[in-house]
Amino acid sequence: MVKLSVNDLEMLYLGIRENRDFNEKDIENSELKKLGTGKILDLLASLKERKLIDLNKDGSFFVTNLAKHALWTDEIPLWLKILRLLEIKSGSINEIARILKKSEIELNNEIEKLRKMELILMLPIRKENMIIKTYEILPEGIEKIKKVEEHGYQFDLEKTNDSKVEIQELLDQVIKEIGEKFYDDQKTQGIILKLYEIKEKL
Repeated sequence: MVKLSVNDLEMLYLGIRENRDFNEKDIENSELKKLGTGKILDLLASLKERKLIDLNKDGSFFVTNLAKHALWTDEIPLWLKILRLLEIKSGSINEIARILKKSEIELNNEIEKLRKMELILMLPIRKENMIIKTYEILPEGIEKIKKVEEHGYQFDLEKTNDSKVEIQELLDQVIKEIGEKFYDDQKTQGIILKLYEIKEKL
């Protein structure tokens, strides 16, 4: 998967937000201007070298399909986009919605699922006399991204979690039935211990 820094993300967003090419004027009118000319040129060169942006004949830039595949393609499930974004930077639901170009209503359910699964954390932050819910990724969320990169994302987040629960419940049932019938058998006790080990590793 393409790895993005905060500055990479902000630069690419200039070409994503209105789905059009961007130029020096767009950069000048963004937060990126604080970087200074030298760092901006280095950033553009880095993105071009990694084939995340390319140059038009008129000197403007466009975001490549490779870059869009990181966060902005419909092929990727929304929950994974949220995790990928929060791995780059924490943010409020408003900021997440802005960058991913989704409504807060669309995001609410997915964010709540991720929070309940302890993949992300919600932190209340005071800003200008207001409490803003800010979300950040947990180590378990980063681990989930790694697993997706290894095994693919063609699965549903909830179903994956439900399957784990179902397997654990089946193991509990097997352990109980074996234990009730062959409690005094030493070999059976060894099998039960191994089943417990399997359950712990799920």
